[in-house]
Amino acid sequence: MIWKQRKSEPKEEELNQLIKSLSVQYEIAYLLIQRGISDFDSAKNYFRPSIDKLHDPLIMLDMVKAVKRIEKAIQNQEKIMILGDYDVDGITAVTLVYSYLKNHLPIIYYIPDRYSEGYGVSKKSIDLAKKEEVDLIISLDCGINAIENISYANKNKIDFIVCDHHIPGENLPDAIAILNPKQKECNYPFKELSGCGIGFKLVHALEKQKGGGIKDLKIFFDLVTMSIAADVVPLINENRIIAYHGLKQIKEKPRQGIKIFLKDIKGEVNISHIVFTLAPRINASGRMKHAKHSVELLLSEDKSEAISRGRLIEMLNSERRILDKQTTIQAIEQIKKNGEEKSYTSVVYDNNWNKGIIGIVASRMIETYYRPTVVFTSSGEYLTGSVRSINGIDIYAVLESCKEHIISFGGHKYAAGLTIMENSFMKFKSAFEMAVKEKIVANDNMPTKYYDQEITFDKITSKFHRILVQMSPFGEGNPEPVFKTVNCIDSGGTRIVGKLNDHLKLELIDDSGNHFKGIGFKMAEHYEKIKTLNPFNIFYNVSINEFFGEKELQLKIKGIQF
Repeated sequence: MIWKQRKSEPKEEELNQLIKSLSVQYEIAYLLIQRGISDFDSAKNYFRPSIDKLHDPLIMLDMVKAVKRIEKAIQNQEKIMILGDYDVDGITAVTLVYSYLKNHLPIIYYIPDRYSEGYGVSKKSIDLAKKEEVDLIISLDCGINAIENISYANKNKIDFIVCDHHIPGENLPDAIAILNPKQKECNYPFKELSGCGIGFKLVHALEKQKGGGIKDLKIFFDLVTMSIAADVVPLINENRIIAYHGLKQIKEKPRQGIKIFLKDIKGEVNISHIVFTLAPRINASGRMKHAKHSVELLLSEDKSEAISRGRLIEMLNSERRILDKQTTIQAIEQIKKNGEEKSYTSVVYDNNWNKGIIGIVASRMIETYYRPTVVFTSSGEYLTGSVRSINGIDIYAVLESCKEHIISFGGHKYAAGLTIMENSFMKFKSAFEMAVKEKIVANDNMPTKYYDQEITFDKITSKFHRILVQMSPFGEGNPEPVFKTVNCIDSGGTRIVGKLNDHLKLELIDDSGNHFKGIGFKMAEHYEKIKTLNPFNIFYNVSINEFFGEKELQLKIKGIQF
C-alpha cells in the first residue's frame, strides 16, 4: 500500500487570508484550500449549501425543446413512456420523473431486462411503446448512443427525449431533445450530474415553466442523493447541494421504500451508508430478477406494501451476495490457472456467470489484483463485459483504443460496459493488456491511498471535529479528511479486541508527547510490531466513540506505516 498526499501544500499567503476571513485554525484552512475553498463566499456556500444556488435548468442544451414537447403531450393527453437503466441511477430517475408526471397525463414506465435485452434503449421497449400507443419516450440514464433504436422509434412515429450523463459518441441519436451536459455544444455550467440528476433538472424546468419553484421539488432530493452516491459522481457543486439536503430528508422523513432498510444503519445516515447498505439492495432486483421491483418499492406509499416489497428485495440481495462471492473465487482461480497474476490487467470469461453480478465481481477482483479488470459472460451470440479501473487509468480512453475489437461500449472514467463477439475475446484481451500497459506509469499498479495533511494530536479538539463534521457529506470529489501523524509509539494500552480478535484498540503517543486513542478495524496483525515501541506513522479520520452514553474523540485508523 502506498500513501500519498492528496495535493501539494497550499501557499502560506492563501492560508493566512482564509484563516483571517473565517477565524479558523491553520489545519481547517489547509483542508478547505485543498477542496477549492479560498474565500469567505466560497466557504459560506460550502458549509451552508443552499438550494437557491442550483443552476437554472433552462440553460441546458435542448431543455427548452424538451419542456415544450412534454407540455404539448400534457395538453393533448398523449401517452408517455419513462424508460430507464436497471441500476440505482436509472431506477431512481424513473421513480422521480414518473412520480412527477403521473398526475398530468397517461404514463407508463419501462426498465429493460438485463438478461434478455441488455443495457439501454431496446427494440423490445419500442415495440411495447407502439403496442401501448405511446407518443413520446423519455429515456433516463441511457439513450445517448442508441442511434439505431431511436431511429426505429422515429419510424414508428414515436418521439424521443434523451436524458443521459454518459459520454456522447461522435454521432448523436435523432431525438426531439438530448439533455446531456457533456455534449460539446452544451453551456450548462456543471457537467457531472448523475442520470437521475438530469431527470431532476428536466422536472425542475417543467416546474419552473408553470410558475413553481425548487422548494416544491425537495421531495425528490432523496432519490437524486441515492443516485449520486451509487454512481460515484463528484460530490461538488449541484451534487453536493442536493446530497446535503437529500440526506436530511432521508434522516427526517424517509419514503416508505427507504425506511425499511434504515434499521440496519447505526448513527446518522451518510453517503457511505447509501453506497454500502441502500444501493446494493436497490440494485439487487435488477441483478437477480427485474429492476421494476425496486421501482415499485420506491413508489410505495403504503407501509405494509413497502414491507412486502422490501422482503423480496432483501431475499434477492442475499442471493446476490452468495453468487458474487462464488463467482469471484472462480474468476481469481482462472487468473491463477492461466498464470496471469503478474499481468497489467485481469480479463476473465465464463459463459455460466450471472450477467447481473459481473460488475461486482470486477470490483472484488481489484481488491486482490489491483489493476484494470474486465469480467465477461455470455449474452446470446455475444459476450457482455463489465469493466472497472484503478487510480490513474481512464478506462473509457483504454476502451476507445481497443474499439476495433468491440461492438459497443459506454461508461465513465473508472467503470464501463461493453459487448464483443465471442471470437474476438482473445484479440480484445491482448489489445486491452497492451493499452493499459502503455498507460501505466510507476506505482500506478500499486494500491494507493491519500491523506490530506500531517498533524500532531494536540490539533485535534472538539471544535476541530465539529468543523470536520460540517464539511460533510463526504464522497467522490469531497473526501473525508485523512490525517497523518508520524513517529507514534504505543503508550502501553494498545490491545486486541473484537469477537474474532481481529481489531486493534490503540493508545498512542506522538513525537510531541501528545496522547490519543484510536481504533483499527481488521488490524490485529500489526499488534506485535506496535508493541516493539519502534516509531511508526498512522493515517486516520477523526471520529466520535460513544460507549454507554459517554462520548470521546478517537482516531479511526486507515493505515499503519512501519
